[in-house]
Amino acid sequence: MLPEGRTLRATREDAFRRKAERLLARAGVAIDGPNDWDFQVRDPRVFQRVFAQGSLGLGEAYMDGWWDARRLDQFFHRVIAARLDRDIRPLSVLSTYLKARLLNLQTQARAWQVGRAHYDLGNDLYRAMLDRRMVYSCGYWSEGARTLDEAQEAKLDLVCRKLALQPGQRVLDIGCGWGGFARFAAERYGVRVVGVTISERQLEMARERCAGLPVELHLRDYRDLDGEFDRIVSIGMFEHVGHKNHRAYFEVARRVLRPDGLFLLHTIGDEISNAGTDPWIERYIFPNGDIPSLAQIAGAVEDLFVIEDVHNFGADYDRTLMAWLENFERAWNGLRARYDERFRRMWRFYLCSCAGAFRARQLQVYQLVLSPGGVPCGYRRTGT
Repeated sequence: MLPEGRTLRATREDAFRRKAERLLARAGVAIDGPNDWDFQVRDPRVFQRVFAQGSLGLGEAYMDGWWDARRLDQFFHRVIAARLDRDIRPLSVLSTYLKARLLNLQTQARAWQVGRAHYDLGNDLYRAMLDRRMVYSCGYWSEGARTLDEAQEAKLDLVCRKLALQPGQRVLDIGCGWGGFARFAAERYGVRVVGVTISERQLEMARERCAGLPVELHLRDYRDLDGEFDRIVSIGMFEHVGHKNHRAYFEVARRVLRPDGLFLLHTIGDEISNAGTDPWIERYIFPNGDIPSLAQIAGAVEDLFVIEDVHNFGADYDRTLMAWLENFERAWNGLRARYDERFRRMWRFYLCSCAGAFRARQLQVYQLVLSPGGVPCGYRRTGT
């Protein structure tokens, strides 16, 4: 018999709330507590939704305004550092992980989906959020950079120095984005750049930004690449390749790279060898995403490349993401005519959840320098 005045629904909500309280306490997070990272309930149905749908339910409930946290990044840092995300894996989202593990979700036909869904959202959004060079990857804050512009320039220069770029060299940029690296390398190091992207909106702006420079930019999948290059760079694109295509990706890179060339791969890395990505990120941000582990990369380059150098500066992504969030929130009044409040909450959830994951060191940022047959007398990393 239910207590007087209680409904079955209210009793169920109380049970889920108590379960959530016990779980969140392990991360030092309270429900309706006074701290910036505490979980503020706006709709009591939120707990059942989260336990039924995991991260997908958590994200959608936030988008719907069912809960808040004054500092969403701090909430995620605590939850992820306590590994609470591993304790909520409902059967309802199991199909997402199984599909990513068993199927090739990043075939050539499907490769364009992320371009349309994410990178083509609107150049106004990315122009407002990113640095002046529009570099959509982790900045390098380890050289005294104080601003996002300085951190991204430091990263681009780091890449150029690791590749030992020389005037006149032909450089392939796989996943050229809005042309930030291509323009920087052409202007500062005098190289000729060929870049490819699967985003029409990126290509449109990249061509404008690189006009007058020795830069060719194309709408093309990496599997269609040809020619010969002295250097290859790929910054923040490998997360879209997928574990079933890692080997093919590196085979393409090996085929078009000169025997004495170098290849720099910059990618987010997972701490474990998984398949696929978080279900909420998969649905709302990066369809068909697949963050690689270092072990997966190493296995895929066997007999193709020598791994000359590995550099992890994943902690810098936390600061980069928070800078993007600050820019996004500052620019919101100018963006709201095109994007609604639910989009704003979705984008905030995306940036803060990722910042929390990097702050908790669950995700990494790797830069690997690869050579086809080994650098004679050894590779020497410069200026890091």
